[in-house]
Amino acid sequence: AAFAQSCKTKLNHVKPHGALYNMAAKDKALALALAKAVYDVDHELVFVGLSGSVMIEEAKLVGLRTASEVFADRTYQDDGTLTPRTSPDAMISTPARAAQQVLQMVQRKTVTSLSGKDIPVVAETICIHGDGEHAVVFAKTIVDLLKENNVNIKKP
Repeated sequence: AAFAQSCKTKLNHVKPHGALYNMAAKDKALALALAKAVYDVDHELVFVGLSGSVMIEEAKLVGLRTASEVFADRTYQDDGTLTPRTSPDAMISTPARAAQQVLQMVQRKTVTSLSGKDIPVVAETICIHGDGEHAVVFAKTIVDLLKENNVNIKKP
């Protein structure tokens, strides 16, 4: 927030990162603590959390606006959580596969887990890992496929 303020702009959203994000997706007390902290800083911020997770529930309970997040370049487990990065099949490595997964999440409101189970999701914002080798190609492929399928892309 201080960096944004020094540049004469304002934060729009907050998203916990990495292990904290994955822990808060399952841990109600941690999710609540994060949501309360964000609310205390600025109750107008959008809280970004894993679709279907307790992060979204707890943020709504404290009065924050939320954005349910889905992942273009990650695989999912049967409980709707992300496959741990320590697993060899955690990442989606081809732009076409990532784009198809996003299209399914947007149109059918499901994602297929590694075991083949369709998990319900709400796709209000999509994560593409910027540290991925082909992040820009992934983003372009996803945007092109969404536009081809008449999906409106806008800021949450």
